[in-house]
Amino acid sequence: MAAFRQRLHPSSWARFLFGPASRGDYTAPVVHKHDDFELASEAELAGFEVETDGQGHHYAVRREDLPKEQV
Repeated sequence: MAAFRQRLHPSSWARFLFGPASRGDYTAPVVHKHDDFELASEAELAGFEVETDGQGHHYAVRREDLPKEQV
């Protein structure tokens, strides 16, 4: 019971409650899988153009809202 009353760092409590983190093979390359949701997101974002104002702020504009010479 004394172990519960000790002051532990929050990461120590997480390790105590959930066990050590399993990290897997950190040298393996990351594999990106394109699922239906990701493909739908890419299709939706393709309709936007990134604009930059005079102060360097970036914002998105729908391509159909841009003048025809900018598209």
